[in-house]
Amino acid sequence: MNSLLRTTARCLRPGAAVCLPRQADGRVWSAPARLLCAAADLQKDLGEMVKKDKVVVFMKGTPAQPMCGFSNAVVQILRMHGVDDYAAYNVLEDQDLRQGVKDFSNWPTIPQVYFNGEFVGGCDILLQMHQNGDLVEELKKLGIASALLDAEKESK
Repeated sequence: MNSLLRTTARCLRPGAAVCLPRQADGRVWSAPARLLCAAADLQKDLGEMVKKDKVVVFMKGTPAQPMCGFSNAVVQILRMHGVDDYAAYNVLEDQDLRQGVKDFSNWPTIPQVYFNGEFVGGCDILLQMHQNGDLVEELKKLGIASALLDAEKESK
């Protein structure tokens, strides 16, 4: 019983937080992350997290305040395409989440981007997709019209 209490207390430590998708008024809310510590449970939770929203980003910091250049680049690329409604999880707030998402995707770096539960890649992959036009097509598959298409139409 003591073991169960210690494990529960460790898993629910204060300070762990995640960012929720932007609200209609543009604010990003954060909420406590109550992820289970057991590796199998964490992997199951991550599977549910990446499927919950069309676009999910595991990043250092928040969309409003990215804490590394690569995370900032992902936020800027999504912003250029008009993608503001996405789930962003701050891995700096929870070391178990930080390592768990790396294990989940078998990808060693942060940020990590998911579309409809499928791992897309990190900053380098998203940048490449942006540059070659694949990102517009992938967003279209998600039912998201890229703002770059609208800007292109307006300039003609």
